Amino acid sequence: MSTIGVLGAGHIGRNFSLAVIARGHDVVIANAQGPETLAGLIAELGPHARAATAGEAATAGEWALVAIPLGGVEALPTDELADKVVLATCNYFARRDGPLAEIDSGRLTVPAYIQARLAESRVGRAFNHIDAAQIVSDGSPDGTANRRALAFAADDADVRTLAAGLYDELGFDAVDVGGLDEAWRLDVDQPTFVVRQNAAELRANLARAERHVTA
Repeated sequence: MSTIGVLGAGHIGRNFSLAVIARGHDVVIANAQGPETLAGLIAELGPHARAATAGEAATAGEWALVAIPLGGVEALPTDELADKVVLATCNYFARRDGPLAEIDSGRLTVPAYIQARLAESRVGRAFNHIDAAQIVSDGSPDGTANRRALAFAADDADVRTLAAGLYDELGFDAVDVGGLDEAWRLDVDQPTFVVRQNAAELRANLARAERHVTA
């Protein structure tokens, strides 16, 4: 089993950690406030988790999950994440994150925006269109009727392989959206977002998606 660096200890980081630890993985988790603030979470997660700084978590992980507000991307430890797969759960909320012209104009999707700032990493988008608690509650074995599906986007083949395998391991059918330039189909204003859908329904919702950009 692997060791995963989890950057972000909010709802997604916590529930993702619960899910992967239950399947035998180890987690090194960080937040913006420092590892000393994570004692309660580590007690909940158990002996397969430890708190660290963001740089330490990135170094320890064989790959990393980034589950932070988009405004925090500039502070990510780029050197420690170099050459690693990074799955980003981040969504863009202009009211929270401030307007970002690169995204508003359609020049970059959210994960492409992150990829531009982690130039030496291999970034994919995953777990951004599910309520955090449902990462733990909604998984089911392969072959279950109406099994919930989740989508991912990535340019790199290794990232796509990791994301698809991880979804299946956690109990979800995996749907490949395509490269990072197609990741907008999973944005907050799309029919794919935070909806319980099986694979056929998810593909239909991906096809229905319409991109909204400013001039």
